[in-house]
Amino acid sequence: MSPTEDRERLRDAQGNQTSWHSHASYDWYLVRQRRVWRPPTDVYETDESIVVKVEVAGMEVSDFDISVANRRLTIAGVRPDPEGKRIYQNMEIRYGPFRTEVLVGWALDQSAITANYEGGFLYVMLPKETTEHRVRVQIQSAEPDA
Repeated sequence: MSPTEDRERLRDAQGNQTSWHSHASYDWYLVRQRRVWRPPTDVYETDESIVVKVEVAGMEVSDFDISVANRRLTIAGVRPDPEGKRIYQNMEIRYGPFRTEVLVGWALDQSAITANYEGGFLYVMLPKETTEHRVRVQIQSAEPDA
């Protein structure tokens, strides 16, 4: 594999950020593991809303950062490890910074978005836009008027 192919493969590897440095006739790189994790996320639709349900227990309401821009809902935060550093026998629960994003295909009523955190689940309600926006399109002729 050529150095260029190797670079491209590493850049595309999920979970890694890569820095490249050239020196004389060889290239070297530093790979830093990504520490951001994605919590389990369900997205479903009701007649009135798109509902995003995120499983992330052990949080406080103030720990979440929720934003909507360009039809993309972003939920981020940091789940602290309450136990500190120990010797684990088995470690499956993720701690630290997390982030999940959902691309929404519906027009939303952004002024009515709500979120609720209960029982270890964050529910974000994205109400669908109820007013229909119609624009009349004028047809222009490519032929000159006679």
